[in-house]
Amino acid sequence: MRRILLLLVILNSFYIMAVEREPDGLDCYNVVWDAPSRNALESMPCGAGDIGMNVWVEDGDLLVYLSRSGTFDELNSFPKLGRLRISLSPNLFKDSNVFRQELKLKEGEVEIRAEKEGQQVIVRLWADVFHPVAHIEVESNKPLTAYAAYEGWRYEERTLVGNEAEVCRTYKGAPVPAVVKCDTVRFDGGGVMFYHRNSGETAFDLAVRQQKLEGVKGELWNPLPGLIYGGRLSGDGMVVYDQVSGKYASTPFRAWRLKSVRPSKKHHIQVVFHTQKRGTEKDWKTGLVQVEQEIGEMRRKSKEKTLDWWKKFWDRSYIYVNNDQADIKDEKWQVGRNYQVFRYQLACNAYGEYPTKFNGGLFTVDPEYTDARILHTPDFRKWGGGSFTAQNQRLVYWPMLKSGDFDMLPSQFDFYKRLLPNAEVRSRHYWGHGGACFTEQIENFGLPVGFEYGWKRPKEFDPGLQYNAWVEYQWDTVFEFCMMMVEAYRYARMDVSEYMPLMLSCLRFYDEHYQYLSALRTPKKLDGEGKLVLYPATALETYKMATNPITTLTAMECLTQALLELPDTFLTASERRYLESLQKRIPTPVHYRTKEGHKTFSPAQSWERVNNMEYPQLYTVFPWGVHHIDAPELDIARNTWYYGADVPAQKGYKSWEQSAVFCARLGLRQEAADFTIKKMKDSGRRFPTWWGPGHDWVPDHNWGGCGMIGLQEMVMQCYGDKIYIGAGLPDDWDVDFKLHAPQETVVEGCIRRGKVVRLDVYPENRMKDIVVWLGKD
Repeated sequence: MRRILLLLVILNSFYIMAVEREPDGLDCYNVVWDAPSRNALESMPCGAGDIGMNVWVEDGDLLVYLSRSGTFDELNSFPKLGRLRISLSPNLFKDSNVFRQELKLKEGEVEIRAEKEGQQVIVRLWADVFHPVAHIEVESNKPLTAYAAYEGWRYEERTLVGNEAEVCRTYKGAPVPAVVKCDTVRFDGGGVMFYHRNSGETAFDLAVRQQKLEGVKGELWNPLPGLIYGGRLSGDGMVVYDQVSGKYASTPFRAWRLKSVRPSKKHHIQVVFHTQKRGTEKDWKTGLVQVEQEIGEMRRKSKEKTLDWWKKFWDRSYIYVNNDQADIKDEKWQVGRNYQVFRYQLACNAYGEYPTKFNGGLFTVDPEYTDARILHTPDFRKWGGGSFTAQNQRLVYWPMLKSGDFDMLPSQFDFYKRLLPNAEVRSRHYWGHGGACFTEQIENFGLPVGFEYGWKRPKEFDPGLQYNAWVEYQWDTVFEFCMMMVEAYRYARMDVSEYMPLMLSCLRFYDEHYQYLSALRTPKKLDGEGKLVLYPATALETYKMATNPITTLTAMECLTQALLELPDTFLTASERRYLESLQKRIPTPVHYRTKEGHKTFSPAQSWERVNNMEYPQLYTVFPWGVHHIDAPELDIARNTWYYGADVPAQKGYKSWEQSAVFCARLGLRQEAADFTIKKMKDSGRRFPTWWGPGHDWVPDHNWGGCGMIGLQEMVMQCYGDKIYIGAGLPDDWDVDFKLHAPQETVVEGCIRRGKVVRLDVYPENRMKDIVVWLGKD
């Protein structure tokens, strides 16, 4: 909480120095429906703080899926916390004369209005930014009877079957069954209390055995045992009614229902959440009651504070496209609207204990509405619940720098900080050297995901390595999160001193590990020039068994230099000497090759096979910014875009594919616009940002995050002290924007027909660093 308050002070300073006016155009981006939905996939997101809700009306009932950050079960899946069903009598949602459901972005709420035979009802759903509670407020011009049901489907133990183990990938292919343990649900205190307490063996225990870590198990951090999470559904003037059972989609459920004591024009229903890391069920219930009491005391002020938070959130950053003539069918306008809407989705987990998951965030639903062949429970998502894929996760968090959402970054930063001891134990246990080894597919307790580690491995294979053709030797994505930390200091002067041990340890791992591997092959740990030899390595998942990949070496070079440029207070003298010596051991990152008669960047010095479809030879462009519109070798970088691919699929737009970002940073305006439209136009589903599944799952959050980055880079790019305006923006894109830049800078502008018609920069002395790049090649 102390960190949140400190970050809010930083954000308030930006808010005060900004132009004191409401940003134009946000209201027209509200998502509005004039008819109820057919199923859960036709839901709207709603949430705040660390709470997510899917909200929809179906067959006369208001339904709500509940999710909260950090609620992982024994299998390390990320289950929903249940479903609410709100029914009204008389039923104004069934065959109503008027129906309107609206996501109101400014207020951070979903509002539903219905009218039937002269009776009207308004239902508002919102979550408290600062307290773990979701509210449902019902107002009608005539008295209504309200029913509120909690629906749960984990009422008995069940073994996952087939590809259902995607939700807990350490169990995928494992020689043990994945058993989902049941929740506890009962009427209590005039409401419905629901919770899950982890017991017995967890995914951590299974991974430790699989990965031969029993000898150091006591040194490893494990967040799963004894974790208790859940909450209580209650309502003003509501009492216990009955229990029923039913089936939604392909999943049977049981329901515990409350009923209003009498018809009323106003009803208030709430769900209070509570998570406790250790203790008994009695301890958890005591904690829940305390939270409920605190929320009750703050109830009047909570809405006001939440609305104030949303006001500042929307004021600190925006990008509007073609808003002078807003047309919902205009794909450019859709790009601007969906940028704002997706940013709202990210804000729903602004203060989550865990980062927003790339593969659905808090908003997954029954999978059969995405793929009719997958008839699993609402808890299902591909690519795991408590496991994280680093290349995907980074795209969710990079755009938060330019959007000024610095208070949302610690969820991701702290994820790695917590795992640092486990990552260092792995290095020492397997190879006897220092540094932190973070794998690409990683569980929330810091060990490789069991499936990617490999359940069928050669007997003598190095136990520290993942036996997997895609992610073998891929440990370098953590450097991007390290660089985000440095950038958070550069942008907002965020104190990142607590992350310095993490950043140094990640660099030390590569330094010591590749000297260790070299010593296994030859008496010399370094090459003839005193440089490291990174072999075997990998350029992302694509260029395998590589030597000196461009991705890893550029990351090491950029991060080392960035750390050395920090003020002296961040580094001890010995740490600074170490980084300076490491700089001298880092090989030249960039190698060249000729493709179709053109000089291009090579993904590595050499490699043995092409395995996937990423484009690592352009990572010097993004994320590392070595090559860009105003830097040497721009022609070679552009050649690499046009001619450097080895498979056509390397130029795509789905999920994590970065074509729009590359093109924007290379000043290829039309290509950037075309890919951004493909990325950020309406999803084709009822809710416009329910993209996917692509390579991942619905709603695909790294799809949206990558799209945000692309649009930001079209509008504004930052290199060194310079701020470049419009480098990736075609003349027919009319844009209003407010974005953040390094040195606590805010840039607010208006671009019409390829010309800057207004540009405000705060502080004003940064105006000298602005470079308008519109119209330049």
